[in-house]
Amino acid sequence: MYDLINSFVFMLLLIICVLVGVAFLTLLERKVLGYIQIRKGPNKVGFMGIPQPFCDAIKLFSKEQIYPLVSNYIMYYCSPIFSLFLSLLLWVVFPYFLIMFSFNLGMLFFLCCTSLGVYMVMIAGWSSNSNYALLGGLRAIAQTISYEVSLALILISFLILIESYSLMDFFKYQKYLWLMFISLPLFFILFVSMLAETNRTPFDFAEGESELVSGFNVEYSSGGFALIFLSEYSSILFMSMLFSVIFLGGNVMSFIFFLKMVFISFVFIWVRGTLPRYRYDKLMYLSWKSFLPLSLNYLFMYIGMKLFLFSFLI
Repeated sequence: MYDLINSFVFMLLLIICVLVGVAFLTLLERKVLGYIQIRKGPNKVGFMGIPQPFCDAIKLFSKEQIYPLVSNYIMYYCSPIFSLFLSLLLWVVFPYFLIMFSFNLGMLFFLCCTSLGVYMVMIAGWSSNSNYALLGGLRAIAQTISYEVSLALILISFLILIESYSLMDFFKYQKYLWLMFISLPLFFILFVSMLAETNRTPFDFAEGESELVSGFNVEYSSGGFALIFLSEYSSILFMSMLFSVIFLGGNVMSFIFFLKMVFISFVFIWVRGTLPRYRYDKLMYLSWKSFLPLSLNYLFMYIGMKLFLFSFLI
């Protein structure tokens, strides 16, 4: 019973910390994009606009909830809730040194949860009963499924390299040398795949304002939109953490690890402020013709290295 209460308290603490982190990530994004576009960004509320995310949250959640009469109401209402639930559930695999759920099959759990995230976007787009939302949902599904393949292959190649599904082992194996240095192409491929997975610029086709009004979330307002927004930024934060664990090593107890994580989140924003939207056919071409063969080759190379070492040791 004590363990159960302990785990529950830690989980609640984690969710609060993630949501506060997401709030300030949105502030960081608005500030960075402001300075990239030679303007100030939010600076009126409080000191340097720091309480701005909390004001936005209060405004969004206090607005009236509207819904289309022709929508499939139950699914329309539930999909943002499940979307946020799934993106927060991912954080269970965070490599804790506390009494928590840091289990040995963390990477498998991550792959299962990310593949479930596609359904939430699909249901949000379909249940709105709007042509724009449906198109945005379909684009997001095709894009996410395409990039999930190369993402999974890259992760499997590293799992073969360290012979473990646990994120904790990534820290142990990178004590003297970061994995970034022995697999630099995978470093860039994984980063681009993460941009595509989280529907971020230059791959934000699901939210293409110029042609789809606002994409799959076009019919959502107030609380529903806020939940979708929170789940997207929670995923960005989680992907930054995972990227830092896999390639940049370190230690969760050290401040430098979190600096690396913030830097990767900053690069997500930097890319948004710098690059225009990609063309959809080029996005698919990039995934299936470039990333998939390269990640497969790396996978076979790592398998070959392991077999060679194994035979050599025997």
